[in-house]
Amino acid sequence: MSERSRFTIAPEELRARFGQLNLRVVDGSWYLAAQNRDAAAEYAAARIPGAVYFDIDTIADKSSDLPHMLPKPEVFAQAVGAMGICETDDIVVYDGPGLFSAPRVWWTFRVMGAKSVRVLDGGFDRWKEAGLPVETGTPKSPNPATFRPNFDASRVRTIADIRANLATQKALVLDARPTPRFAGQAPEPRPGLRSGHMPGAKNLPSDRFAIEGRLLDLPQLRELFDSAFLTPDRPAITSCGSGVTAAIISLALVSVGHKDHALYDGSWAEWGKADDAPVARWE
Repeated sequence: MSERSRFTIAPEELRARFGQLNLRVVDGSWYLAAQNRDAAAEYAAARIPGAVYFDIDTIADKSSDLPHMLPKPEVFAQAVGAMGICETDDIVVYDGPGLFSAPRVWWTFRVMGAKSVRVLDGGFDRWKEAGLPVETGTPKSPNPATFRPNFDASRVRTIADIRANLATQKALVLDARPTPRFAGQAPEPRPGLRSGHMPGAKNLPSDRFAIEGRLLDLPQLRELFDSAFLTPDRPAITSCGSGVTAAIISLALVSVGHKDHALYDGSWAEWGKADDAPVARWE
């Protein structure tokens, strides 16, 4: 039997937990324009029974011009408390395809102090394929709860941290973007951003971490990190286009037991538009 992450949950196991008093299911779906999917509309039409919807563009730092940056802890707490979620609940996050935006929501809950958070393997698409229960019609309003945040700044990196790391190369930056964008051979989907990558970064495209929306088993994940020459004792910083798919690498890192890693929240949306931020390309 393959060795699986303890931070994911199989659809059948989630189904078996229905009725558990502190179980909270969260639809964390979010899509790029090119994916041609409307996350809010899909949630309104059908969902895992009892699920609430977490919009990463709404529960975000509205003072920033960068997309879906982490909100202040008190803003987050108010939003998820209104969803009926507290920090001691057993939280399961899913998205449509299985391993795209759900890890970002998983990571956000953990940064804010939630004790038990997992990602649904295979997502809602595989849930439906398995014939498991689906709720339709108008979602029910949850009973409000109190979420007591305990923000963990050690899980987050800023552009200043990345600049400092350029000099020391203490941490290895793992970039989840597709290889052509990382190499500087394809344009960024967001206008005004340069193409390329941070000097010294390694490319681990996020789609290499899953098969049909299910996170790879632990030996396969370890092989991926070995291919990037990440040793267990070297700190890691995950990055991507806007801090969403970077969380897939973060999920994989914590799954294999890597102790020292954090996510660059601004990611390439911030670095790529900073005129004085050095950019490397493959010629």
